[in-house]
Amino acid sequence: MLIGYARISTTDQDLALQQDALEKAGCDKIFTDKVSGTKEARIGLTEALSHLREGDTLVVWRLDRLGRSLRHLIDTINDLADRGVGFKSLQENIDTTTSGGKLVFHFFGALAEFEREIIRERTNAGLAAARKRGRKGGPKHKLNPKEADHAKKLWEANTPVKEICQLLGISRSTFYRYVKAGETE
Repeated sequence: MLIGYARISTTDQDLALQQDALEKAGCDKIFTDKVSGTKEARIGLTEALSHLREGDTLVVWRLDRLGRSLRHLIDTINDLADRGVGFKSLQENIDTTTSGGKLVFHFFGALAEFEREIIRERTNAGLAAARKRGRKGGPKHKLNPKEADHAKKLWEANTPVKEICQLLGISRSTFYRYVKAGETE
């Protein structure tokens, strides 16, 4: 069974073009959404995915109608494959029920993984360059050693924690991290 999914991002757009193409492709049932692709909650997509059974094929007009990102698209199609469900994109001519379609889709997956590795390498190179210049990562210290000692003395003098925090402009958790744990860095 062919199950169609169509989505438009705004209410000024029209689903007719996608629905016509999905009907022409032979979809027995079509689910729709009128919501931005960046939104995680898409009721029509959830219904379409739950309606699919082993041997069915999910059909979309274009790839961008299904996935929020390349990673989301790949994860969704891999989940379908694990359930024995095929995937077809009409505009890009991708059909994972054929060996050629599977090859094209795996190529997309390899490109997405390559992109993630490049981002990871750039991030690590940037962190290494920052460390080389003497910068350390992590949260900045809220109090200098003098302020931490002052907070500890106020606390030992039975000043209410709320007042100490207001005076130093810190949260209760920061106060306890410095004073109770003895952190003075």
